[in-house]
Amino acid sequence: MSSDTLTEPAPRLVEDPAELKVVPTRHYARWAAGAAVLVLIAQFVHGLATNPVWEWHVFAEYVFSETIVQAVWVTLQLTAYATVLGFLLGTVIAFMRLSRSPLLSTVAWAYIWIFRSIPMIVQLVFWFNLSALYKELGLGIPFGPVFWSVDSNTLIGTIGAAVIGLTLHQAAYAAEIVRGGVLAVDHGQLEAAAALGIPRLRQIRRIVLPQAMRAILPTAGNEVIGLLKGTSVVYVMSIGELFYQVQVIYGRNGRVIPLLLVATAWYVVLTSLLSIAQYYVERRYARGADRTPPPTPFQRARRFLTKESP
Repeated sequence: MSSDTLTEPAPRLVEDPAELKVVPTRHYARWAAGAAVLVLIAQFVHGLATNPVWEWHVFAEYVFSETIVQAVWVTLQLTAYATVLGFLLGTVIAFMRLSRSPLLSTVAWAYIWIFRSIPMIVQLVFWFNLSALYKELGLGIPFGPVFWSVDSNTLIGTIGAAVIGLTLHQAAYAAEIVRGGVLAVDHGQLEAAAALGIPRLRQIRRIVLPQAMRAILPTAGNEVIGLLKGTSVVYVMSIGELFYQVQVIYGRNGRVIPLLLVATAWYVVLTSLLSIAQYYVERRYARGADRTPPPTPFQRARRFLTKESP
């Protein structure tokens, strides 16, 4: 038998995947950008620690002082009142906007248009000076006799004017947030509920709003955080909230930078707490949806440490 008649083995074209050497991709530009960012962060932290203008001893003296803590409490009160009342009024206006009544829909549209057009500070100053327009407020027959009246300044004090201004301003934005959430609910579910004879109010309360909350919460949480910081505008009314008290203190002692840092630290802490609360509320309402709830920070940390895929 000749050698050319022997069958030669086929060449090995594909190697065993287990024997392949895996070479990770090099991201040199990403490493360079990360190094540059770390250098900038280190410089910033070094400046915070070494620059005497920050006056950290003054910051430590005032950050938990009684005056500042009371001012933080006033800020939280204004935020809570305006959030609750604003979203209650905004929900009513949103359903007026969705109403089939041309009158209700037009009035709701006009309210949103007007209060979104006027800056918050202008509205606050207006309500603060309401007594210049109406010295007395009363109850009676429209265009007829008044049975009971009270002085405007007595009925609406400084805090009351601030709450009214913040509430009416917030309600205009809350109405659009709620309306967008309601429109995100499949209309077929309402038709099915109506076919089952479920009353309209119960449809809204038990079917529409629970599902609309998934679309409402992210934007609503952002609005509440913005409102918390927006309460600083009431300093024009000489209300003792956080920013106003900081201004009063550094107006007396001249320590502008450390006192502004005190206000900044408190705003960062409060907005962080609101962000955490928003995260867990969103996670709760995400249950039962098509997508799985987002992982908690502890779950993210455990996955990172165990190198699990997200």
